[in-house]
Amino acid sequence: MLLAAPRGYCAGVDRAVIAVEKALERYGAPVYVRKQIVHNIHVVTELESKGAIFVEEVDEVPEGAHVVFSAHGVSPAVVSAASDRGLLAIDATCPLVTKVHREAVRFARDDFEILLIGHEGHEEVEGTAGEAPDHVTVVNSPDEADTIEVRDPSKVVWLSQTTLSVDETMETVRRLRVRFPQLQDPPSDDICYATQNRQVAIKKVAKDADLVIVVGSANSSNSVRLVEVALEYGAKAAYRVDYADEIDQAWLDGVGTVGVTSGASVPEVLVHEVLADLAGAGYRDVEEVRTAEEDLLFSLPKELRQDAAGKRDDRALGGRGRA
Repeated sequence: MLLAAPRGYCAGVDRAVIAVEKALERYGAPVYVRKQIVHNIHVVTELESKGAIFVEEVDEVPEGAHVVFSAHGVSPAVVSAASDRGLLAIDATCPLVTKVHREAVRFARDDFEILLIGHEGHEEVEGTAGEAPDHVTVVNSPDEADTIEVRDPSKVVWLSQTTLSVDETMETVRRLRVRFPQLQDPPSDDICYATQNRQVAIKKVAKDADLVIVVGSANSSNSVRLVEVALEYGAKAAYRVDYADEIDQAWLDGVGTVGVTSGASVPEVLVHEVLADLAGAGYRDVEEVRTAEEDLLFSLPKELRQDAAGKRDDRALGGRGRA
């Protein structure tokens, strides 16, 4: 087995999950969470068992209750709706997503048209677009770049969802720039470090793998992208699973080398279960393929930094769940 690294939890996911756990400890159950806190069925189920209640919209939350906004971020309209209901909101938006929100606000203020590369309907895209709905057009794919129309080609900028395929995003940008030569870049790369690192690692693994297994949920954009990247970079087959028991033994027929990785919202325990399952099938020689070290840390959301005794809780978070 070739085990990709980095893999699993990123700092933003770690922060969001701990935010829900800390809120439950401090305020008691139930604590409400708008949407899935992160896109992983195991994490959501575990938090539900501790007293978290996941809702689609804030109007499902009882007035005056605590609500956590997910790592994917929310639009100003959601923040306003929560305030109108008297909800005590805890913002667990990943700081890297918040950075994209701020870019959208700034470019809209300067009257730029923003081409937001991402998947329409994804919570992150909805949140970012909601910062400047009159200035944002979502570009779902490189092919859409060939048909997008803008008001003023001299005042257009691109931003992106943080969990996309790096290669596909840059191809979309390339095709946009052919049509709009004055297209401006964001001040810094929007695709998050963890998404990029996991894609780089699986590219290195894929070229030597007969099969790649990606641990992650179906609604996890970065997990789905890892399957696509593995196939593009040489894996003969690649599949996504939530749990080890979803591995089809037929996938292993004639397979000499299996690559394993996990999306940025996947706890390491799920990877260990996959490794154990594969060891039982005869794949006992494990080589880690590491392409980067990750040490980025985020503090708790500001709403949780002040504990009940008035003491500061400024612990830096990040990396929990990694190997």
